[in-house]
Amino acid sequence: MIIFDKVSKKFGSIIALEDVSFTLEKGEFVFLTGASGAGKTTLIKLLLGEYLPSAGEIEMNGEKVSKVSKKNLYLWRRKLGVVFQDYKLFWDKTVAENVALPLEIIKTPAKEIGEKVQKILELVGLEERKSLFPAQLSGGELQRVSLARAVITAPEILLADEPTGNLDPKTSKEMIRLFKEINEKGTTILMATHNNEIVDSFKARVIELEKGKVARDEKEGKYYKDKKKEKEEDDD
Repeated sequence: MIIFDKVSKKFGSIIALEDVSFTLEKGEFVFLTGASGAGKTTLIKLLLGEYLPSAGEIEMNGEKVSKVSKKNLYLWRRKLGVVFQDYKLFWDKTVAENVALPLEIIKTPAKEIGEKVQKILELVGLEERKSLFPAQLSGGELQRVSLARAVITAPEILLADEPTGNLDPKTSKEMIRLFKEINEKGTTILMATHNNEIVDSFKARVIELEKGKVARDEKEGKYYKDKKKEKEEDDD
């Protein structure tokens, strides 16, 4: 579904990503990890077409991002749902209005919008908060609104950039449960996170970036379990 083929991205003399290669299959749940500055957000922005690679190629469902014209970039992005750490909600719109916005942009009939918004708000547990404004919600509720908006159009792929970064441990686990439920419905998920506890508690593939390179690509969070074991042995 997604192919990164020897992708590099430079900003002047700064190398954000270098020779990154991996493939994501349909229906996978993959954690993208690494320290701050490792290249996680750059990778997600490359997928969104906000940046173009300095070298290499990115494909999604057989289509190369470098071949997508600027005027058709919105069609590429419609295949993707995105959940941001800072929510990116409209503060003058209610929960329901924020969630409905992607459907309005693609000119979905009003009746269908109402039905889909109600259904997705029930999924994320916000049906009773739909008339409230973002300023009236907690951080966890804001993130659930962001998630609901990202999946309202049933995208094939869901990208999440540090979606639990501002949340307490309990709320973080609730968010991951929602992501898992969405993944089980068939959505491919790529989640950037530095929360190693969440990675280790969830059996999913882990791609770790280090200084812009793929340092490890492991199944089921094995890498962090090994690192924890090594640290314990060093402490002994």
